Amino acid sequence: MVLQTVTKRLLEVPRRVSTSLILQLTRNILTQSIVQGPTSPPLVSSTLPAYFEQDLLPKHSTRPALICKKERPRAHGGPTPRNLGRADCLAWDFGEFHDHIEALARGLIGLGVKKGDRVGVVMGNNSAYASLQWACASIGAILVTINPAYRISELITTLNTVGVSTLFLVPRIRTSSYLESLSVEAPSLKSSHPGNISAEELPHLRHLVIVDNTSDHNEFLKTTQEVKCAVDFREILVWREDGREKRTRSEILQSLDKDDVINLQFTSGTTGLPKAVSLTHHNLLNNALSIGRCMRLTPQDMLCNVPPLFHCIPSIRLVLGNLAAWSHASCIVYASEIFDPAAIVDAVTQERCTALHGVPTHFLGVLAEVDKRKCDGHQLDFRRLRTGIAAGSPIPIELMRTLISKLNLVDLTNAYGMTETSPVSFQTTPDDPIIKRTDTVGKVQPHVKARLIDADGDVVPIGTPGEICVSGYLVQKGYWGDDEQTASVMKRHADDPSTVWMHTGDVGIMDEEGYVKVVSRMKDIVIRGGENLFPVQIENRLTFHPAISEAAVIAVPDPKYGEVVGAWIVRQNSADAAISPLTREDVRVWVAEGMNPQNAPAWVWFVGEDGAQPELPKTASGKVMKHVLRAWAKELATAGVGRTVKL
Repeated sequence: MVLQTVTKRLLEVPRRVSTSLILQLTRNILTQSIVQGPTSPPLVSSTLPAYFEQDLLPKHSTRPALICKKERPRAHGGPTPRNLGRADCLAWDFGEFHDHIEALARGLIGLGVKKGDRVGVVMGNNSAYASLQWACASIGAILVTINPAYRISELITTLNTVGVSTLFLVPRIRTSSYLESLSVEAPSLKSSHPGNISAEELPHLRHLVIVDNTSDHNEFLKTTQEVKCAVDFREILVWREDGREKRTRSEILQSLDKDDVINLQFTSGTTGLPKAVSLTHHNLLNNALSIGRCMRLTPQDMLCNVPPLFHCIPSIRLVLGNLAAWSHASCIVYASEIFDPAAIVDAVTQERCTALHGVPTHFLGVLAEVDKRKCDGHQLDFRRLRTGIAAGSPIPIELMRTLISKLNLVDLTNAYGMTETSPVSFQTTPDDPIIKRTDTVGKVQPHVKARLIDADGDVVPIGTPGEICVSGYLVQKGYWGDDEQTASVMKRHADDPSTVWMHTGDVGIMDEEGYVKVVSRMKDIVIRGGENLFPVQIENRLTFHPAISEAAVIAVPDPKYGEVVGAWIVRQNSADAAISPLTREDVRVWVAEGMNPQNAPAWVWFVGEDGAQPELPKTASGKVMKHVLRAWAKELATAGVGRTVKL
């Protein structure tokens, strides 16, 4: 034990101590779970538009910025494009990207969008979304990222919660027809005029802008003509630079402040209703810069920004993906509008991408596509691929190793954070030992403080589980219009009253070097006979089995122990899966032999079998909704389905 090797002086440090004292006493060896990141390089005080125009354009205007594999070169009209000399798809350098951002910013002003107005967006990955991210920031409007998987009632509630006045959306994604559904729920949209929407169901909405993602333009025209207030995205762009819109934008630029809120991102809502997280220029830009540094991004890098699994993953899509790359003058590649493993593999190989992001489910889909092609005799070249981020939810160790071996992601980093922290607070780097990159989420980011605390608010010793609390520039301004919820998670501690700490609700373990392993959500811990068991550790053991693709562990009520372990299993369908079907007893024994026996599941359910649902329920960010699994488990356990042979 590390605690047995430290000096007597360090052992005598009281549990409640200041960050500075801990750092002074420990230097390289920690005894308490409290750390502070480096203070260099310094934080950037620019706003997003100032950074683009002053740091990116002068040096990188002709370098590739955005490649959209499924969009045509002149998707939005305007001047004849340079398009990086390509005719196969939309391809912008930073200069051309800036031209589109400017035209859109002037267009927003032309619509009457003002500083502080909320602009909603419901789209997959496309150039309009990319432009909107920067254009809103450049006029002080607040971009509201909305989950495309929302039911229409949820969409309307979200729009009203934050008072969206201008909504950008595509007609449909897969089976979701947004424009049609909105007009059914708010019939007056069909007769309202552009810019003068008057719908009782959407009292704040004034503008509805439609981006054509259909393959048939006639179909798009028919769809928009049926809703009179809908305006074609291409019609709002203002390409002229001698009008009042340009003068107004110049005036707004002078008034922007780094601490202005420019983005509202809704939390996943694993345990309750989603809340709107308020993020600023300062939050987003500095976090993006830190993320990119951990990945060693340069202007030569090409990042394939994996689109959502028909869900909106704003933190991963907008910050880890877009901003982390663009802030380092790297190029973004959009393989497709929505998640499509085949399109991703095509994009990575054809564009010779160097980086790939994703949550575990994304990566599993890509690996399955790679295995399929190799079985069909295709040769795939991933030699240029080297880095990326595994995020969204804890990634199983075996999956990390597979990504390194099969996709050449030798510099793959593991990141931890939450929407409320912009999002990344901990991240590994290529310099970290491989065991740290596969078994932890790395060290705290620069200019960030973190501590792990117990139920009494005391900092726990290293090696001891505690709730992860984070402070620094990256912490949100608060939940939009919800002071009560904000106060419940953003708190001042008695030993450091000048600092506001974001309580993450996640349980971690810090080692003596400051690396953190995330072991559970506080609400997900299994308390078996008074002993805390951590689902992530059990899930890591389960997914190491060749016949298991995914696993989710929950607590199941038990009359003897209070709670026991329940495991939901997704079988591995690849050719190297176990020949004999995996049984519940096999699962129990696998865990019992690889961990302390009390971690062994007393209940096992195979997804899609014995009355179990066909897939794991997941949130917008790809996290398994364990409260749903607990409800399913209760029903199946009551029916006697899923019990293993032994307890």
